[in-house]
Amino acid sequence: MSLLKKMAKNTEKLPISLIILTYNEELNLENCLKNAAPWVGEIFVVDSFSTDKTLEIAEKYKAKTIQHEFKNQARQFNWALDNLPVKNEWIMRLDADEYVLPELWEEIAEKLSEKNISINQQYQHKSASAINGFYMKRRVYFMGKWMRHGGYYPTWILRLFRKGKAMSEDREMDEHIILSEGRAENLENDFVDDNKKGLEAWTDRQNKYSSREVRQILDLSRSGEKDLEKLGGPVADRRRIKERYNNLPIFGRAFLYFFVRYFFLGGFLDGKEGMIFHFLHGFWYRFLIDAKLYESGLKNK
Repeated sequence: MSLLKKMAKNTEKLPISLIILTYNEELNLENCLKNAAPWVGEIFVVDSFSTDKTLEIAEKYKAKTIQHEFKNQARQFNWALDNLPVKNEWIMRLDADEYVLPELWEEIAEKLSEKNISINQQYQHKSASAINGFYMKRRVYFMGKWMRHGGYYPTWILRLFRKGKAMSEDREMDEHIILSEGRAENLENDFVDDNKKGLEAWTDRQNKYSSREVRQILDLSRSGEKDLEKLGGPVADRRRIKERYNNLPIFGRAFLYFFVRYFFLGGFLDGKEGMIFHFLHGFWYRFLIDAKLYESGLKNK
């Protein structure tokens, strides 16, 4: 009998507290909660004073809702870690437009019950070699299609970790959850990012992201990047690649990145939806950042 059937039969849930940050997510949240509610021990929705039906949907799935003023993703999530009455040993972070594939739920259930990882093995998480987190593969959908090529899949992200053993980096953009001790393993199966808000909302969000990234680039140009070796794993690898990209000539690097991503890394294989996605995300977004950097006075980067 599969773990999915066992859990359905025993109504036993995983020792996981799920944290979701929201603002006006009525189009996405129900799919996320419907997917997670049968599996996790408790759900927290940290909302930034939504004006749509977000809170009604959260209440429908018996999520514990807390309102808190939003500054950025990192600070909002760290506030949640410091202030929520989390009762479970493990914490998962999902966005409202994300959900976990059944195969990944089953894999998580297996991992938390083997190798002395369970909540009953309190001694192990104090060891330097303890498994205190798990990297999960993100599968992004755009206009209903999986963006499988162009170097965009798989993206490994730490989204499941032991309580008290991780925090988010305090960054304006491109923040990641980092373990404070122990190590993380990779999970084989995927979670899905599938935002239902449409292209207008997507481009508006990218515009806002570009402004945040410009502020971060300007801050880092003054303070310098922190020691990447302390980050470790796929986060450090992606940060090194971005450092190399940022050292390329302004404007020209956006053309180069799109060319490599779309032609050499096979972005064209994602069809018409992929053409739109890789052009907007791989060229327009990066070019917009350069234009804002140029406007700020950083003209000779």
